[in-house]
Amino acid sequence: MSGRRRVLIVVDVQNEYLEGPLAVQYPPFTESLERIRSAVQTAVQHDVPVVLVEHENPAGAAAFAADSPGRAVVSRFAAEIDANWPRVVKRYASAFDATDLASVLAGLKVDTISLVGYMTNNCIIATAASAAPHGLTAEVLSDAVGAIDLSNDAGSVPAQQVHETLMTLLDSNFAAVADTSAWAQAVASDTPLPRSNLVASALAGRSRYQSR
Repeated sequence: MSGRRRVLIVVDVQNEYLEGPLAVQYPPFTESLERIRSAVQTAVQHDVPVVLVEHENPAGAAAFAADSPGRAVVSRFAAEIDANWPRVVKRYASAFDATDLASVLAGLKVDTISLVGYMTNNCIIATAASAAPHGLTAEVLSDAVGAIDLSNDAGSVPAQQVHETLMTLLDSNFAAVADTSAWAQAVASDTPLPRSNLVASALAGRSRYQSR
């Protein structure tokens, strides 16, 4: 037994990611939402605390505006919410920035954050990368998060490539990455998820691509 103390952090399961410009494309929203619900059920079954994070911008903002339909929690997930869960409202990508999340987690006496929600290419990667300075280990459930297609002056990348690239990047340094099923097994056995590191990932990458 590891004595690991996990918390499941459910990030931004809100309507902005269901439809409109930020609608999640990969994995498909309905599939990732089911995995999020499954992770919550696993957490409840094994007494893993759950923290709900929601994004909110000032009224009139282009997305997540206060009191707008897009800011609301997705109705298909709302039934899963326990009124006793700590709730954190954020304005930045990382759930740690300008919020009380760190103090909430300190009160729960956790050492590992398990992240689900939206989106891979913004709040999930930012929150995972913010964990270590707070003395926390991060886990990301790869099938319970989601990405979008991106295009700008720097280039164009489809959602699947965005998602898969960021999962690889996260596992190389910032978080242990696994699917919901593997995470549930780790929770049940109270064991850490396996993870790579930057040197091991670099060597494996060199072997795979530079030996051709």
